[in-house]
Amino acid sequence: MNIAVNTRLQKTQQPQGYENFVFNLLEKLTEKFPQHRFIYLFDNPYTGSRVFAKNVSPVVVGPITSNSLKLQYWLNFKIPKILRRHKVDIFLSLDGICSLRTKIPQSLVVSHLAWMQQSYLQKKWVSAFYKKNIPLFLTKAKSIAAISKYVKTQIEDNYKLPVDEIDLIYPGVDENFLPLDWEKSETIREKYTDGKAYFFYSGNIDEQANYINLLKAFTFFKKRQKSNMLLLIAGKPNEQFIKDFKTYRLKNEVKLQQNLTKEETAQLTAAAYAVIYPVLHTDYFSSLLQAMHCQVPIITSDAKAMHSICGQAAIYCNPASFEDIAQKMMLVYKDENKAKALVEAAKNLSKQYNWDIAAQTLMQWLEKTINA
Repeated sequence: MNIAVNTRLQKTQQPQGYENFVFNLLEKLTEKFPQHRFIYLFDNPYTGSRVFAKNVSPVVVGPITSNSLKLQYWLNFKIPKILRRHKVDIFLSLDGICSLRTKIPQSLVVSHLAWMQQSYLQKKWVSAFYKKNIPLFLTKAKSIAAISKYVKTQIEDNYKLPVDEIDLIYPGVDENFLPLDWEKSETIREKYTDGKAYFFYSGNIDEQANYINLLKAFTFFKKRQKSNMLLLIAGKPNEQFIKDFKTYRLKNEVKLQQNLTKEETAQLTAAAYAVIYPVLHTDYFSSLLQAMHCQVPIITSDAKAMHSICGQAAIYCNPASFEDIAQKMMLVYKDENKAKALVEAAKNLSKQYNWDIAAQTLMQWLEKTINA
């Protein structure tokens, strides 16, 4: 079977974590099914560090999709020709868009709803393109899947699709994210925090409201608890964050960790007292999935999206209220039984977020689509 995959990776158009989701899933898929040929379709040369499997043929199809007209031309005129040339059996798109001018079966995996939730963070043409065309794409596709129950529900509610027409393909978590025993955790803490316990935030720190509330909450927590607990923030801060952080009163108790490797992020996650992720908006849930696999307590936003991912494995807070975030930090800090209950829930829930299962489910779904 020849499977073409939409792997255009315009970072201004896709949410944080999208590229890792795409290639982690595809790496497992191509590894498990070497009998099939995969044609990766890019709109510009791939410059990442990943090594593709032998059954992968990267194909660059111009033009670079830097605006709405170019993206529509790419999808509706360039892609159909490439699908015919490579005798493709099915076209797989992992960002919810497809070609409206091909008869070849198409399967859409909807991995994010950024055009609905975070349009103010995107370029205007991106939001406008999705809002206008998503109904057309969902109608054109022969099969549709979502990566979470929340995304599935949003599609059903907003586009009036029957429940049984949307499948679920859960993402996995990198194998580096595993629980650590006490001795290894202590070694990590000695390396990064002089042996002190810490809350860990890993994710997008571009939104000012996210990090301001997080820093305010940490100040409130420290004032009430009088502990030596630290806050570690992993990510690439923007200029506004750096400017605000210079005036932060407790900056000596907050450590910024930039340019971490995947292994380092996994170690810091597993050695954390708790992972805190009180964001106002999110597109992808990698930090939460990683924390569950590391069996670390989670504090996150009281939003339907987060509940659908974490279930009983998290404590939920109002992300707009630094007082509420701080109260939940104190709850995890003081209530050992609650923290243990979160970890137990994570042990069970994390089993469904597995790349092997995801790849197997995806292939069965593609085969069903072709044979339907």
